[in-house]
Amino acid sequence: MSVSQRIASDDQLARLLQIGIVLEEVVEARAHHHYQSLDAELDEEIETLLADAAEESAEHRQRLESLIEGLGVDSVPFDEIESLVDARYGRTQPEDFDGILYDQLCNEETAYKFYDDLIEAIEESNAEFSIDREELLDELHAIREDEAEGVSEVTAVMERR
Repeated sequence: MSVSQRIASDDQLARLLQIGIVLEEVVEARAHHHYQSLDAELDEEIETLLADAAEESAEHRQRLESLIEGLGVDSVPFDEIESLVDARYGRTQPEDFDGILYDQLCNEETAYKFYDDLIEAIEESNAEFSIDREELLDELHAIREDEAEGVSEVTAVMERR
């Protein structure tokens, strides 16, 4: 399932929200990976950046899970969603980037783009969902804004170095 497809049902919306959850898990896992494996390179500013990214991802997952619960649909098995995310977004590993900040920037930009595409697909859809469309969009706009702030924060750190 692609975000570029028309969202026509609660099931499709739930699957896309589950993809968002897995993307958030990827961001959190990669932040933890950097925090643990590259601690010799970490200074206080980068440690804070990674800790904030992991905390934000956990919060986003909870918010997305609440939206899915409101849909009242059967959950797609985690391994199926994980394989979708891996095929579409997981082509790189933390080591593929020239440093922690580039990897973190890629993660933040990927999440931002996902939410941007998801919002656009919902806005273009005329489907009726089990949850209020405005509340759904408000929540996704807020999450996308968090991701945009994350991009800005990483970029600012990069510029200072």
